[in-house]
Amino acid sequence: MAESNEVTPRVVVLTRVDCCLCHEALEQVQAARRLVDFELLVIDVDGDPALAERYGEEVPVVLVDGRKAFKYRVTSHELARRLRRRRWPRIF
Repeated sequence: MAESNEVTPRVVVLTRVDCCLCHEALEQVQAARRLVDFELLVIDVDGDPALAERYGEEVPVVLVDGRKAFKYRVTSHELARRLRRRRWPRIF
């Protein structure tokens, strides 16, 4: 079996408890996982003072490979499209 030359993209969703938009964004991100493979991490900004200060008024925020890709709203198809464009070669 040949090793892939691509690095799996990493998606981070910054959320907070009792946030309706956050729940909607997470649903869309999960739907995107059925379209394209990526690593997912969900972080509550209120658990980290630095994140709360930086992103507190913008949640939900979706980061792709460490870069802000969406805030407030995301669709599964748009996320999948961006992830397909952001394939990086594996560096050894």
